[in-house]
Amino acid sequence: MSKRNFAKAAGMLVIVGLVLAVILVWYGTRVPASALQQTTSAAAPDAALIQRGEYVARASDCVACHSLPEGRAFAGGLKMATPLGAIYATNITPDAKHGIGGYSLADFDRAVRHGVAPEGRRLYPAMPYPSYAKLSDDDVRALYAFFMQGVSPAEVGNTPSEIPWPLNMRWPIALWNALFTEPVAFVAQTAQDAVWNRGAYLVQGAGHCGSCHTPRGLAFNEKALSESGEQYLAGALLDGWYAPSLRNDPNSGLGRWSEAEVAEFLKTGRNQHAVVFGSMTEAFNNSTQFMTDADLAAIARYLKSLPGDPQRDGAPWQYQDADAAAFSSAGGHLYETRCASCHGLDGKGQAPWIPPLAGATSALVAAPDSAINITLNGSLRVVAAGVPDAYRMPALREQLSDAEIAEVLSFIRTTWGNRGGEVDAQAVGKLRAHTDPASPTPIVLHMR
Repeated sequence: MSKRNFAKAAGMLVIVGLVLAVILVWYGTRVPASALQQTTSAAAPDAALIQRGEYVARASDCVACHSLPEGRAFAGGLKMATPLGAIYATNITPDAKHGIGGYSLADFDRAVRHGVAPEGRRLYPAMPYPSYAKLSDDDVRALYAFFMQGVSPAEVGNTPSEIPWPLNMRWPIALWNALFTEPVAFVAQTAQDAVWNRGAYLVQGAGHCGSCHTPRGLAFNEKALSESGEQYLAGALLDGWYAPSLRNDPNSGLGRWSEAEVAEFLKTGRNQHAVVFGSMTEAFNNSTQFMTDADLAAIARYLKSLPGDPQRDGAPWQYQDADAAAFSSAGGHLYETRCASCHGLDGKGQAPWIPPLAGATSALVAAPDSAINITLNGSLRVVAAGVPDAYRMPALREQLSDAEIAEVLSFIRTTWGNRGGEVDAQAVGKLRAHTDPASPTPIVLHMR
């Protein structure tokens, strides 16, 4: 090729590259259309609409992420770790300067269901808009009414993210959205009844259960957004906790739970199988207990319709008595002196107040993170109907070494038929360095 032809070819490549760059930037900064438009009315706010919006906000657990325990509801500030750096939840009160007071209904809709702020700035998908995309138009209108009329404005500034440049550029998120989100409202399945569809809508949409319980891909995307994907709600590691399967896996999921027991767990925070802990405690304290019995029953119906995977989960757990030799080990001795007074020498606990460790998901899954985390840092208080519980797992990080915690957890995870496997002291040390003790103060936030 002659120098002249080479120069022409190189020039064309530059032009094509610039055009593609312009298209990508336009695509990444454009403001998507919204089907919802503001209506101008001098009438007083519809109290019923505001109340409905408050219920949708509870079902969506907005208050837990957009508030600090000691701060104003929805004023933001909660630090959230991401693989790229920490980000902070924003102020979503109707404050005109720092919050969403200047948002129109269409602006609000784009932020909630599409992850796009009014000026075209893309929101990080820590905001679960991939799930909220399934909210109905009516529920979004109700949410808007609640946030604008039912929430007090808070003049609290937002904290910038700690993600460094150029990783903090927002426009590439639009490409991520195109690959990994489904920006359409929930569509009921005609083959299922109204109860199943209501449960599916709540789990996939407002409840955004997949944000924690669905495994992530290499691009940190949820591997499935509905029951059409086998990985949906199949369990995942997140922020030092293992969010268990919500499918009918007998060991790692809900296979041994009845529909009534699922609903009981969401309504009271406990049942014969388990007590809420980790981030699920906050979801219970601020969200699920406030939902109607009919909605909780619908969620239970939907979750119990999701099949488990015997190949992934293995043979169903069966209880086995522990022999005397097991308690002669270092871990067995620690369990007998530190744990048995509450959880029993037989590991069966004292349901529904103190959960069993025999057959517990944290003792059956390969990932030991939840078992390590709650032993190190204890559990948050479960607050049901405004009353904090009397029983709480204490933090043992100051009382037991990494090796001792590894020993006692290895005993628990290999006894009574449990087959989670042994725990390494290095894994304990890693979580010790990156986690903090649970606050003894109940995290229950008032939304008004």
